[in-house]
Amino acid sequence: MMDSNPPLLHHYGALLHHPSSLPSLESNQRCGGLVMEECQLPLIDLNGLKSHDVRERIECAMAISKASSEWGFFQVVNHGISPELLKNMRREQMKLFQSPFELKASCRLLNDSYRWGILKLLDPTSSRGPKLSTFLSPRSQKKLAMDKTGNQLPQSASCCQDDPSRCMWSTNFPPNAKQRPTMSHEVMEEFAATMSKLARMLAGVLAENLGHRKEVIEDTCDESACFLRLNHYPAYPVSPEIHGLVPHTDSGFLTILCQDQVGGLQLMKDFKWVAVKPNEEALIVNIGDLFQAWSNDVYKSVEHRVMTNKMKRFSIAYFLCPSYDSLIGSCREPSMYKKFTFGEYRKQIREDVSKIGHKVGLSRFLL
Repeated sequence: MMDSNPPLLHHYGALLHHPSSLPSLESNQRCGGLVMEECQLPLIDLNGLKSHDVRERIECAMAISKASSEWGFFQVVNHGISPELLKNMRREQMKLFQSPFELKASCRLLNDSYRWGILKLLDPTSSRGPKLSTFLSPRSQKKLAMDKTGNQLPQSASCCQDDPSRCMWSTNFPPNAKQRPTMSHEVMEEFAATMSKLARMLAGVLAENLGHRKEVIEDTCDESACFLRLNHYPAYPVSPEIHGLVPHTDSGFLTILCQDQVGGLQLMKDFKWVAVKPNEEALIVNIGDLFQAWSNDVYKSVEHRVMTNKMKRFSIAYFLCPSYDSLIGSCREPSMYKKFTFGEYRKQIREDVSKIGHKVGLSRFLL
């Protein structure tokens, strides 16, 4: 087996030589990466929203709403993010993760957030099976420790929109540093801005479909809480039961994912895991917990995961989130959920992880 960046080989060895450390997968997770079928997510052409034909605009909006209700996931094409910007962003991502491990580990990379190896941080699903983790996740000062998704097998780097400087490598290098890695501030800022625009537009469509003004979600979301995360899942050819990202739901309103063609993303559909077939022209959108609560369970926040692969995998995700003091209530009565702030929601997740080892989520706030 070849050396790796970061140096995970001794972690692989620990998993192989101590099989008792690999907990049995829960019944609905058995077969690991051996999923029964591969699915093509609903594919929506967003040009329909700009059509001069009113009927086409309505049909496109209804398709977004239907996919959010039935799948919790969908794909979009003609999304407004240019192929050139996507190419430039992927180039910056490669530049980041291909830097020497010693440099990433010692140069306070992106707010000193570089983590890797077998980690047990405050992750909502930390009890759910064997994982290896490497990630970079600089956060807004307003963010909580739960933003360290410690059970991933990615490296990840995040960019907070309210402070573009957080997209850059720290300038606090050790005195003997001979290399000073750089990333394009402009590319990351432009990419985050276009993803934010797309996320807010889709949130507006979903709000309007439930009879509310399109700005209702946008007014709640705070740029200081929204963030961009760059993920790298190293190749892991040993076992199909190792998660790259453990089963979970996203806690915010919306997530938009740009992934490569390697595959590995799976979601729960009709009580079984299905693999998502990559589409190089599309971005993937999924509903988060807050949108499910706000929509009174009309839109679904669906459990999903990433399985490891014999090939390395890269992805970029944008998370649309409110400020921590934003009050989340259902958009219609009778409400299924009591009102809560995003901060209260994240605090409850942390408490559940600490006490019982996993995220409980929205069911804690049912009336």
